[in-house]
Amino acid sequence: MTRAVFFDRDGVINQAPVREGHPYSPSNLEQFTWVKGIHDVSEQLKSGGFLLFCVTNQPDVGRGLQSRAVVESFHERIMGELPFQKIYTCYHDGIEQCVCRKPQPGMVLQAASEHGLDIACCWLVGDRWKDIDAGNAAGCKTVFLDYGYDENLKSNPDHIITDVRELPSLILQAT
Repeated sequence: MTRAVFFDRDGVINQAPVREGHPYSPSNLEQFTWVKGIHDVSEQLKSGGFLLFCVTNQPDVGRGLQSRAVVESFHERIMGELPFQKIYTCYHDGIEQCVCRKPQPGMVLQAASEHGLDIACCWLVGDRWKDIDAGNAAGCKTVFLDYGYDENLKSNPDHIITDVRELPSLILQAT
């Protein structure tokens, strides 16, 4: 079995614009900027023997506020520059009942099934309560990247950090 690190996208891989205390997806490729250190972090974790995946909710597509083509342009950039195995995306708007939209663990469990992952040896890194709940529901170790958004966690993460550059030492020392 293989181990992996799951990254939320907005706020963990790329900067999430914050309005009134809540993070949002960038609107276009010009607004897409990397979280400081994500290139080095992802390379270190891959070198440490982890597969890397992105699991992201993109409800603005389901709501008609964002085009799927723009989201996929972000994903092409991620896959072109970072050593990620695959990006799993839920385009549902949150009204639909699906198993893929975080806080449901569907995307994580799908990746585990497709790639033979040992979920107990996997990590999920996110900046919102839905990420932590999805990782906990799947059985991953969870890391909350705390930016002080105006929302509360609903379940406890295993670790809390304030900078993505803390991940390699945290994850690699724990294994």
